[in-house]
Amino acid sequence: MASPSPPVAAALKAVTLTHVRYRRGDSLGHFLAWVSLIPVFISLGGFVTHFIFRRELQGLCFAVGLLVSQVLSELIKTSVQQSRPATCAALEMCDSHGWPSSHSQYMFFCAAYLTLLCYKGVVGASSPHSRLFFAVLPWPPAVLTMYSRVYLGYHTVAQVFAGATIGLVLGVGWFWIVNGILVDYFPAIEESAVGRFLYIKDTSHIPDVLQFEYDNARAARKKLAQD
Repeated sequence: MASPSPPVAAALKAVTLTHVRYRRGDSLGHFLAWVSLIPVFISLGGFVTHFIFRRELQGLCFAVGLLVSQVLSELIKTSVQQSRPATCAALEMCDSHGWPSSHSQYMFFCAAYLTLLCYKGVVGASSPHSRLFFAVLPWPPAVLTMYSRVYLGYHTVAQVFAGATIGLVLGVGWFWIVNGILVDYFPAIEESAVGRFLYIKDTSHIPDVLQFEYDNARAARKKLAQD
């Protein structure tokens, strides 16, 4: 007996995590399609790798903030239910809502939080030039991502600016919560049973983490050689 076939009229929906379309032969569109995937690269290649190899509380809090931001973005989209532009038909995206742009919100949250980390001296070396470099670094990709969503037809200009504004506000607000309130609990988290089991640590109080780790690694190697 043959297995029953699914109804012909059944609606099919794709998982769109890395499904970004651009017009064939459009070199700029091809480039912007890859730019549009930056949030995926940051989440999987950045925060997952960071947790596996670093176990830093600042990084974990950063990731939690981004996750909360994206959940809020989906809740807002569901509440507002603003349609995507007319190009959504060719992109097969008309069954989802467009306000605000989740990509823009993600990238501007990242840019705001990372810039404030640099200002605080957590990211980058202790020199002012290094801090300035890392503080400016996330903004061009954030703006390019916002532009890519409009160019590729996934969002209107108003939708990407809404996402960018919400991401900026949430990024600044979450930074204040983490580094104004939660940071006082970092030592207790480090010393907790879970923190010690997972090797969770906080190095945000160290002025130059790269120099600190470099010096300690060399010292440990010298000590091992002497023993």
